[in-house]
Amino acid sequence: MTTATDPRVTAIENSGWSRSFTFYQPRNAAFWVYLALVGSGALTFVSMLAMSAGAYGRAIAVSVVLFTVYGALFWWFTQHIDRYARQPAKLITTAFVWGAFAATWSMAANANNALMSLYSKWFGQSWAQDWSAGLAAPFTEEVAKGIGLVLLIALAPRLIRTAFDGFIVGAFLGLGFQIAEDIVYALNSAGTQFGANQVEASIGVVWMRMATGLSAHILYSAIFCAGLVYLLGRPAEPRRVGRGLLLMATAMLLHGVWDSLAAITQGNVAVFIPCMVAIVLVALYIAVRVFRATVPREREFLSEILTPEVASGTITAGELAAAAGDHKARKAFRKSGATRRDRRRNGYVLDAIADLADAVATSRGLETPAVAYARSEVARIRAGEPSVRL
Repeated sequence: MTTATDPRVTAIENSGWSRSFTFYQPRNAAFWVYLALVGSGALTFVSMLAMSAGAYGRAIAVSVVLFTVYGALFWWFTQHIDRYARQPAKLITTAFVWGAFAATWSMAANANNALMSLYSKWFGQSWAQDWSAGLAAPFTEEVAKGIGLVLLIALAPRLIRTAFDGFIVGAFLGLGFQIAEDIVYALNSAGTQFGANQVEASIGVVWMRMATGLSAHILYSAIFCAGLVYLLGRPAEPRRVGRGLLLMATAMLLHGVWDSLAAITQGNVAVFIPCMVAIVLVALYIAVRVFRATVPREREFLSEILTPEVASGTITAGELAAAAGDHKARKAFRKSGATRRDRRRNGYVLDAIADLADAVATSRGLETPAVAYARSEVARIRAGEPSVRL
């Protein structure tokens, strides 16, 4: 029996765990803003591809297929690292679409052109050619993706509750932006050599963009949007203006340095390549630190949801500590088995406990057949017994 004051129920409500997402909200102004900007951007993007399809159709097809696989792999990776209140696929898709069409072609492309034109007038064509990209894109593009997060909060206020939610949703905003932008880069490179070797010409750009993708828009917007949630504050995430502004500025700084790297190194390849590698490593390090800073709130929710299961004897205190712990805690638990079979079973137990938490959250803390089955699975896997589900 649960009540509204039950810590488990409070954790479920605060985390937004298992809540669904409804995209069609005709009475919500955010819905119409989203629809208008995505529609405009999609029309622009499709028009660009259509105009070039006759001449560079093969290059477009190859880049679309490769970036689709790339996006699918990133989706899998995100599901792997997000062991907590996972966002509905519909919300993630909505974020991706905003990044691919609205943030790119409806907003950032127009703002970039205008700002770079002003730089040319203020500081000269030569200076603008070197520095305008690095002093325009970090502001226009991160803000455009951040506006997507604000609209998604308005559309799904019960789902985006913590900075970690902002981190994950922001990554998908960046993924959409990255893939749409990279397809156009591949298309532009296909025109070199008069289109004679369009696939070969574009494939190098595709591989390079894929290799550096995780440390580019995906990473920038994940950090920026985590900071934006801190800046705005959410019911489950107290407002921290300083931390929020720092993360947002960090994302823009990383973006700016990356876009200005050629100007910074003055085209010296011997300097450019080591600097590029260093920037990628620094960006990945910062992303890991932000992930570790934002995920504890999610672990608290998971611990509160599972704590009653320790009292009832469904799981042990050690299993709870591992399930709600960090990577080191889970790794130590898995390795605690005496044999390889025991260690493998420990990993399966953690998976079953995660399924139990999801079942409890989906039931809003009530006793249901799904919850009872999830509990039986924890016991069965721990005992090493075969499945008896029909």
